[in-house]
Amino acid sequence: MQKSDALALDGSAALAEPVPATEIARGIAVLAAPTSLVAFLQAGAQLIETWLAARQGTASLAGWAVVLPFALLLQQMSTGAMGGGVVSAIARALGGGKREEASSLVLHALIIAVTAGLIFAIVLAGFPRSVFGAVAGATAAEAAASYAIWLFGAGAVPAWLANTLASVLRGGGRHALAARVLGGMWVVFPVLSWWLAERVGMGLAGIGAALAAVSWGAALVMAYVVFRGGAGFVPSLRIRPSKALFYRILSIGLVACALASVANLTTILVTAQLRHYGTTTVAAYGISARLEFLMIPLAFGVGSALTALVGRAVGAGDWHTARRTAWVGALLALLIAGTVGAAVGLAPNQFAGLFTQDPNVGAIAARALSWVGPAFGGFGLGMALYFASMGAGRMRWPIAAGLCRIALAAGGGWLLANVAGMGLDGHFLGVALGITSYGLVTAIGVRKGEWSPRH
Repeated sequence: MQKSDALALDGSAALAEPVPATEIARGIAVLAAPTSLVAFLQAGAQLIETWLAARQGTASLAGWAVVLPFALLLQQMSTGAMGGGVVSAIARALGGGKREEASSLVLHALIIAVTAGLIFAIVLAGFPRSVFGAVAGATAAEAAASYAIWLFGAGAVPAWLANTLASVLRGGGRHALAARVLGGMWVVFPVLSWWLAERVGMGLAGIGAALAAVSWGAALVMAYVVFRGGAGFVPSLRIRPSKALFYRILSIGLVACALASVANLTTILVTAQLRHYGTTTVAAYGISARLEFLMIPLAFGVGSALTALVGRAVGAGDWHTARRTAWVGALLALLIAGTVGAAVGLAPNQFAGLFTQDPNVGAIAARALSWVGPAFGGFGLGMALYFASMGAGRMRWPIAAGLCRIALAAGGGWLLANVAGMGLDGHFLGVALGITSYGLVTAIGVRKGEWSPRH
């Protein structure tokens, strides 16, 4: 048996002999490459989305900014949080040679996806002015309402379905297949957004309608691929739902969704604090928050590979390889996110100027980026180890990291702004400290004493 078998996706037993770091990195790269390509396409599409929102005017940009954390929450929950629970459950089943269990897990994943999508649709498309008005005030909420109705009312359920089915493929080690479908979605989205927003004249609502349309297309194509055996097995729908199988997904997915909620609640709370500085400041912080959250799809390329590889290693009982895999991937994510963060921190005015021509919005966005950009590396480190922790089923330290992040970003930022007298810069420094603590605390948990069979 070769050393590479420890990283194989066929459920084979792990070896006692350590796997070289170079071989681990190669295994991560093979699975991460297609997902990373999709991540770059997604990042590019979302940057264009930010630019399009800014073209609709400052009020529209503020409306888009207040919806942003909720839209990101949907994406993060369906892709990396509950989606990570799906990847982890299927990967561990296949790692233990339980192919029938992996097949049965698909129905349970789909039930969860539809339920969660409907919750987003009912709350955010049904009561947009109440929800968004409570965060950013009446002006931003009015601008956000039609956008949210399209985005969540028409798009929440298909977005959950598309991302859940993509997670089924990743759990089966078919990252490239999932990437081809999602890549097409992110290529079409910016073109359709521009056409609906500016040519058809829908404005900000056109961006929401475009994302809903491409989500439906991706969901239908993904369903066709999965149910033809694209994940390496044919899903079984003629089964009675099982509490045990729901638990396999939800035990990881619910914790991860709670962490995603904390991350976005952080942005919501900071936005609520900034509303007192005016609509221009809310709009400017939306630009900074978008660039911050772009680290998630960039880290997800490596992270999705880590969830699958760590899950397989744990399923085979090889905790040593699981830990080594997590750290190799984390260093890769740190390098990628840190490089982007350094560029943003060194040239904040140039990055802010890419998205707005309003000098007041641009100046405030640049102030935010000058503080937050250098912290992107810590965010990448934390995100990679968060995904690895899902594969290992060890979520205690990521929970602690999420709580540290919200405490420093919202609570610490308020203290720096109002008690220490830093004003706006205090809020932005609080966000940067929160991101950094997230990476450091998550990293503390990935050690032998925590990642072992006895826990």
